[in-house]
Amino acid sequence: MSRQFDFAGASGARYRYTPMDESRFLPPAGANYVIAELTDDGATVVYAGETDNLASQTWRSDLERARKKFAGAQVLTRLNVTRAVREAERRDLIDAYHPPLNG
Repeated sequence: MSRQFDFAGASGARYRYTPMDESRFLPPAGANYVIAELTDDGATVVYAGETDNLASQTWRSDLERARKKFAGAQVLTRLNVTRAVREAERRDLIDAYHPPLNG
């Protein structure tokens, strides 16, 4: 099982993300995702996003952009079906971490 990473939003809410295997089948479900550099010490968030269909791979262009600056960047996901929930979580993470690529 992949290691999971917990991120605290500015609100104090905690969100659990799992690294995504890019070559694996992705569900056609709504999700939040963070692009982060992963180390033994944890994860550094460089981008926070959301999608209404993880399988459509709209996150891929964000990952490619991130890897130009952060070579070891990886995608971590958290399934969230409701758009309002995804958008609130994304904003909460951006407010907490100020990811450089959300600038």
